[in-house]
Amino acid sequence: MGEVSQPAFVDISTRLSRHAQTRGDADAVVFGGERISYREFDRRVSRCANALIRLGVAPGDRVAMLASPSAAYLEAFLGTLRAGGCAVPLSPMASEEQLALMLADSDAKALFVSANAIETGRKLERSAALLPGSLIAFDGAEEGTVAYEAFVAGATDAAPEIPIRSDMLFNIIYSSGTTGVPKGITHSHATRTLTLDRFGDLGFGRGCRSLVATPLYSNTTLASWLPTVGLGGAVIIMPKFDVRSYLELAAAERATHTILVPVQYQRILADPEFDRFDLSAFKFKMTTSAPMQIALKREIARRWPGPFIEMYGLTEGGGICVLDVKADDAKLDTVGKPAFGCVVKIIDDRGEELPQGETGEIAGRGPIMMQGYHNQPQKSAEILWRDRDGETYFRSGDMGWFDDEGYLHLSDRKKDMIISGGFNVFAADLEAVLYRHADVDEAAVIGIPSLEWGETPLALVVPRPGTHPDPETLREWANGRLGKAQRLSRVELRDALPRNTLGKVLKRELRAPYWTAQA
Repeated sequence: MGEVSQPAFVDISTRLSRHAQTRGDADAVVFGGERISYREFDRRVSRCANALIRLGVAPGDRVAMLASPSAAYLEAFLGTLRAGGCAVPLSPMASEEQLALMLADSDAKALFVSANAIETGRKLERSAALLPGSLIAFDGAEEGTVAYEAFVAGATDAAPEIPIRSDMLFNIIYSSGTTGVPKGITHSHATRTLTLDRFGDLGFGRGCRSLVATPLYSNTTLASWLPTVGLGGAVIIMPKFDVRSYLELAAAERATHTILVPVQYQRILADPEFDRFDLSAFKFKMTTSAPMQIALKREIARRWPGPFIEMYGLTEGGGICVLDVKADDAKLDTVGKPAFGCVVKIIDDRGEELPQGETGEIAGRGPIMMQGYHNQPQKSAEILWRDRDGETYFRSGDMGWFDDEGYLHLSDRKKDMIISGGFNVFAADLEAVLYRHADVDEAAVIGIPSLEWGETPLALVVPRPGTHPDPETLREWANGRLGKAQRLSRVELRDALPRNTLGKVLKRELRAPYWTAQA
């Protein structure tokens, strides 16, 4: 499904070896003060690949990683690919039960862990179908694990002669925030290679110094470091995101590229010392994974040198939209226009295409699309929509509309839409109004049970530091700027909003107590 082919397919492992031959002394990875050249990095990747083959990993087998960011993580990921395997990056934020389901679904043969995940790894090993001796610890051996350096010791640094075809599985990425059986999003080598080349148009490659400060298991991060290494740039890895460390590293390393989520930009710009750091080397900044407020977009464009774009899309692929924040200042309430050869349409609940200006579900297609959800043909079929010409699109689950200039406006997640008294209320519209209040730092609107209306909007607000807004006064202020069907039933103040590691507000967690109480 959605398979992409290209006439001159060259896999990322081969590209890495070519960089090692042509510019072996150049930085490939910078981590924790260590600089690893392309020549050395290529050797390390081959040693890991050969160690996996020695363990019993065969072409097509899956290898999982449950670990913090490190240079060794990148070696294991690329080593898996070089051995003909499929990489399965797992989120340390997932529950033990979810991780067990992911390992079982992927049928992983080996599991790499960092020190903070060793205990979890031991528990998972008991139920997973791992090969003997395949719980490998990056940070040194503990009982029941094999130290990474011992694992690769004695393995040759010559690249194994395993042909990599474009249709082979590259990765399985499990969707965040899943309940029940997780959905494994599968990408082929062809799809990933095409993604890599498209990002080359954004300046990734030779001369690029890409600062990575998001978790390595996420698709956002893969979109950052894979094209950097695949096209010959340097990857600078942060073991854990910290505002001051990010600024210091960006200035010291003369970072040129970065991809961050909105909450990270917000925290960086809020640092009182931000303006004293030299960030003039930046040539590309991008945000994705969650909506960004207009005021923050403008502040980044004004205070942080270099271009800044917002990218909207799914891990599954399909419709991708791009907004150039500096060039499209009058359209900052949108996520831009379809890019990279993508086509985006708006459809109603019956699957009928809607005209420009009407709100419906966003569906998209393009050259970059997943193969399907691993082992879940029914779920794979549910995401599909076909137009009258028979072309296949992916349904996003997001609601939106196009204006008369072709810019896409997001309304909300379809599942987050509030139906109050028969009217569709989009939480994002209400949140946008709340963010205009000087005392509001963060806001999330959810639907809660109502005997009169079925559902009614509730605003959960984090006040700006040093302010103490009255909830009822804030509610009245917001309702004075909202339509009758949109009005908030009440406002509650919170110290913080729950977020996942990519900065998405976990609205399911916010809603749960209210609906559980009703039940």
